[in-house]
Amino acid sequence: MESAEAWRLTDRLQAEHGKGDPFAAAIRATRMAMIITDPRLPDNPIVFVNDAFCTLSGYDRDEIMGTNCRFLQGPDTDRDDVRRIREAVEARRDIAVDLLNYRKDGTRFWNALYMSPVVNEDGELLYFFASQLDVTHRVDAHLQTRNEKADVERQVIERTRELTEALAAKTMLVHEVDHRVKNNLQMISSLLGMQARTFTDPDAQEKMRLMLDRVEALGTVHRLLYVSDDVTRFDVADCARELATELVQASGRSEIRLRLELESVVTAVDKAAPVALMLNELVTNALKHAFADGRGGKIVVVVEPDGPDVRLEVTDDGTGMAGIAVDPTSFGQRLLQTLARQLGASVERLPAELGTRVVVRFPNDAVEKAAAR
Repeated sequence: MESAEAWRLTDRLQAEHGKGDPFAAAIRATRMAMIITDPRLPDNPIVFVNDAFCTLSGYDRDEIMGTNCRFLQGPDTDRDDVRRIREAVEARRDIAVDLLNYRKDGTRFWNALYMSPVVNEDGELLYFFASQLDVTHRVDAHLQTRNEKADVERQVIERTRELTEALAAKTMLVHEVDHRVKNNLQMISSLLGMQARTFTDPDAQEKMRLMLDRVEALGTVHRLLYVSDDVTRFDVADCARELATELVQASGRSEIRLRLELESVVTAVDKAAPVALMLNELVTNALKHAFADGRGGKIVVVVEPDGPDVRLEVTDDGTGMAGIAVDPTSFGQRLLQTLARQLGASVERLPAELGTRVVVRFPNDAVEKAAAR
């Protein structure tokens, strides 16, 4: 219940009795802390304060009366919030704000302030009415949640940075390995080339040359992986472009044209070596057998996705394998069979208008894993 002094204070407020008098109604309606200021007096002083406000602030009524309510502000009170309150007073409009205030004993509390102007029927501004509510628990809980969220975000950022750095280090290490493997393969190629030149048997020279091509195919793979941004993925189209172009150019057969119909197909990096070796075998076979009589022609290399599979096709318009028996025990054929098993691939020799057409299909594990996710 309000004190007698608080009741007497309402008598000093010159409001028209019975016409929506907000002051006595506020006193009777709630225990909420309330003050009333008079903007017609210098510095908009407090002209009414109820007992609840005294209890909330810790100040006696005679310490409050005649002062501006800024006495509740302290060193950590948000200056922007204070500015907003001042602008609301100047504009004669309502405002609601959570403001950090200080009690008489110096303890801080969060004050849910609501302030509104009181005007008479002529639109004359008479007073400002303000209610206060201690919402420290709610604001502190919100600040704690916000701080915890910020802490989690900092941890996520830090962990992401650590993982990014670890991935960068791993990528650099893998690239360095690919670079060294490529250099070693180049050295092996040089040794094989030197050895091949010592052979006088044409058949032995040819076999050595084919082996050299296979080593260089592996070198091409590691060269591509070295410049790749993703050390876990391998683009079959890039490999086909590099290998087929190098093989045709190295053959010295300017009369043989190369057509590439390549669509980017990214697959797991562990398929890179067997894919490169299989491409090398197919293109080398076309160069060796399709145009053995010195005639010109065309080799077409196709790479494209085929549902969950990768489709690789090498077609030539030469004499091809017509009338030539394929020896399944030859090194080349046994290598193709081994590579097909590694890739889980099917290898088909299909009818072609001219020459030979070989189609290889193998499952793209990268697509399957993405679908599973």
